[in-house]
Amino acid sequence: MVLFTIKFVQRASLFVSFGGLITTFITTFLPLWKTMNSDLNEMENWYEGLWHMCIYTEEVGVHCKAFESFLALPPDTLVSRVLMCISIATGILGVVAAFFGLQGVEIGAGRERMKRALLVLGGVFIVVSGITTLAPVSLMAYIMVVKFWDENLPDVMPRWEYGEAMFSAWFAGLLLVVGGAFLFVAVCMGDHEAKLQNQVLARNQEQHPRTRHYRKTEIL
Repeated sequence: MVLFTIKFVQRASLFVSFGGLITTFITTFLPLWKTMNSDLNEMENWYEGLWHMCIYTEEVGVHCKAFESFLALPPDTLVSRVLMCISIATGILGVVAAFFGLQGVEIGAGRERMKRALLVLGGVFIVVSGITTLAPVSLMAYIMVVKFWDENLPDVMPRWEYGEAMFSAWFAGLLLVVGGAFLFVAVCMGDHEAKLQNQVLARNQEQHPRTRHYRKTEIL
């Protein structure tokens, strides 16, 4: 339990949050959100992300093409792209704010209220970043499941399935939420420690009252 000091919790939370942010950034641009393999041509695999669509064949290899029109995107892809960009922006703001609120960082040293506010602000941004990462990937997963089991579609028609990027997005979102939540834990630990210190100071003042000093005088 000695290891779980305020400084350790702060740095561990920031490290987890930074890992989630990097994973979110990489996942956003991976063309592996959706995968599809046709039974008619098993040598051909299709992959789709938020920015590109790729096809893999043994003869050519991987060939990717970016989406030409932003407004022509499917609604789930459009919403997911916007939310992932928001996640990256809020994650960067959260990590930067939390870094300047860490104990031991000289910027703002001696200003405990400002450091506490930066930690709280960083935690809020990081949690929002995690939620905006989990929301689009969960939305796309739900839509894929509904379309996969749609009885109105012919059985021979290929259907999209989960890609590797979706699992990394879930993992990144969980890292961000956990990292932001433990920043709040670090703030609560700091408040509790400050409260205990104030109680100890008040108790010491009660046990050692002020003594009066009298000046010695000589009577002639």
